[in-house]
Amino acid sequence: MADQKIFAGPRIRRIRNAKGLTQTAMAEGLGISPSYLNLIERNQRPLTVQLILKLASVYKVEPEELQGEARGSIAALREVFADPLLAGELPGDQELIEVAEAAPNAAAAMIKLFRAYREQAERLSDLSELLAREGRATALLGTRLPFDEVREIFERRPNHFQAIEEEAEAFTALLDPGDDLFGALKAWLKREYGIVVKVLPVATMPNWRRRYDRHSQRLFISERLSPFDQLREVAMEACLMRMQVAVAGEIQGLKLSSDEARRIARFELGRYAAHALMMPYQAFQAAAVRARYDIDVLKSRFGVSFEQAANRLTMLQRTGASGVPFFMLEVDNAGHRFRRAGAQGFPQNRFGGGCPKLPVHAAFTQPGQIFVEAVEMPDGAEFLCVARTLEGPQGAFSERPRRTAILIGCDIGFKDEIVYGAALPSRLAGSGAKSGAVLSTPVGPACRLCERSGCLSRAEPPVTRPLGLDEMVTGLSAFDFQ
Repeated sequence: MADQKIFAGPRIRRIRNAKGLTQTAMAEGLGISPSYLNLIERNQRPLTVQLILKLASVYKVEPEELQGEARGSIAALREVFADPLLAGELPGDQELIEVAEAAPNAAAAMIKLFRAYREQAERLSDLSELLAREGRATALLGTRLPFDEVREIFERRPNHFQAIEEEAEAFTALLDPGDDLFGALKAWLKREYGIVVKVLPVATMPNWRRRYDRHSQRLFISERLSPFDQLREVAMEACLMRMQVAVAGEIQGLKLSSDEARRIARFELGRYAAHALMMPYQAFQAAAVRARYDIDVLKSRFGVSFEQAANRLTMLQRTGASGVPFFMLEVDNAGHRFRRAGAQGFPQNRFGGGCPKLPVHAAFTQPGQIFVEAVEMPDGAEFLCVARTLEGPQGAFSERPRRTAILIGCDIGFKDEIVYGAALPSRLAGSGAKSGAVLSTPVGPACRLCERSGCLSRAEPPVTRPLGLDEMVTGLSAFDFQ
């Protein structure tokens, strides 16, 4: 405590006011002059150890009350000012500290108001989805982060960019890679741009997947990445150089609102182009049909990862050569979603993707295993879902590996065209189901939008129904509703 200066002027002032003391009276009790106390209250003098001990003995003030009191408020205020609506007003940390220290009640009120605003915005978004599902479109506009804007646009549109597919096919013909696309890309980058590709150890690149050094004309790739992800990083760099015009045209067609959103979209289209180069459309579509969309077969045949092959399945929507219209969802074990995409756009209105009963969450219980399940929505729509965990970049022994899970799904009507359809259990005879019907797990779009009663997995009450507050009856769900 002696080595750390403590400036606690506003807190001393609050203690004095709470006890109804004047500066003269408090200074007398502490054995200091009123002018010195005035300097302390204005944060122009720090508290000494002797003063802290005196405050504790005379006014029963705990020393902990004079240190770190506003730490939680500062973190919460930082969250408030990170909202897109206030992004242009973001103060520095020192200003946040001053607000939390000098006016803690006002800071607490601001945090409470922000959380109420965010809750109402979430409810409004839920109601908007309900209205859209009923065919009543809404125009609820709000300030969004550029990343959210790009993600929403990519989720709504089909995950197919014909101009980039054509450019990827031309690039493949130029490279003529045979069985060594990685080597062909390295040679092309060296020949066309003088760029040398090098894989660097973790100690040299602790925080990057890929880094291009313009001065030395070298493209560095982290050894943390699997060989499949290393190939994708090099392919992204090459595609963004080779396909500048096509990528710029697609970005212009997205009609994004800011330069930052356009830069994010460029990265996403670079990833798309890399997949198109690694898995050429015609060859991949033909192989997918022959293998009945077996992702393990496809990843081995094209030398890619499970995630890359699954992602590519959502892109097969070329006119005259389309595949099963798959959609995909990737989440972590805390439920945060990273990506959603679909051959016809992610089916948000029909599928949702926010139900905790989906197999994508169960996949974390058995990493590396494939879960196949049919799910049924409240309106009777059924989907075939395939889920599996994914391993992220490999760290050192002391680091916890990043693990996510991917769900790839389609309408249940395509089950006979897909190898995973044979794994679905049939409904018992005599249950009233049609012949050939499969046993489905009842799910919902998301807890806030789902009205299934007695659900053991429910995490939130539905916004469309009042809570059931009957003291005499308790249901199975954590949130009973009427």
